[in-house]
Amino acid sequence: MPNDPASTTEDVVIRQMRDQVIDNDLKILQALNQRVALVTRLRSYKEGKGMAFVDHSREEWMMRYLTGANAGPISDEGLTEIYGHILELTKRETAA
Repeated sequence: MPNDPASTTEDVVIRQMRDQVIDNDLKILQALNQRVALVTRLRSYKEGKGMAFVDHSREEWMMRYLTGANAGPISDEGLTEIYGHILELTKRETAA
């Protein structure tokens, strides 16, 4: 049966591709955790100097930079969407 869920778990190609996807997901998770740790340090430093944490011009620059570096297949709209979530998550996770 082609739509049998059990057949997909026994398919070697599917299993290998799923393993690659989860390996990539682990790298994304590690990168996100590292980003939060770095921004936590940056936030602490800036607040210690009496500086505002959020720098909208820097966020805009970052998005232009990433959009220019994006070779796809993620669209520019998709990139903007995911980084909007990442920025909000980072701000929330680093709040004291």
